[in-house]
Amino acid sequence: MNILVILIEMIVFAAIFTAIIFTYYRGGRKYSPASIHNYPPDIQEEYFRTHDRVDVSYKSKNVILTKGFGVLIFTGILLVCALIAGAETFRQGFWLTFGLMVWIGVYDTCFLDWVLFANLPMFRLEGTEHMDKAYHQKWFHAKGMLFPGIIFALIPAALVGWLVKLIG
Repeated sequence: MNILVILIEMIVFAAIFTAIIFTYYRGGRKYSPASIHNYPPDIQEEYFRTHDRVDVSYKSKNVILTKGFGVLIFTGILLVCALIAGAETFRQGFWLTFGLMVWIGVYDTCFLDWVLFANLPMFRLEGTEHMDKAYHQKWFHAKGMLFPGIIFALIPAALVGWLVKLIG
């Protein structure tokens, strides 16, 4: 597999992921259960003081559907990446995809969550604008990247590995 191609794919994947996040959090979608569950618990509690409480657990239908749709999108994007990079076996497809998922997890946590989410007003839920300290909770986002993020990364990695094996 070509390392230069993989490095370029990392940059392109980060750009696509960022575009998806910015598109998703525009308008009222940030108030959906699938979005609110990404906020720290103290922000959720403050928000639900003045808004109808909705199920934001990982077991809720909206969260499951959103995560499932994310798996499909990531699998499609990363299958293309694996094929362009020259993956020919399950192992190559799996490890390339898992590596790209870990990369996007680190990028999402360290840049999108710690820098943009914490500082851009567009990500603030109505009624929580004053909660600067809560929006800067680095450990909350790091824990989410580690678990369930790593587990989540295994799903598209296995799917891409399997699809590379089928195609090859």
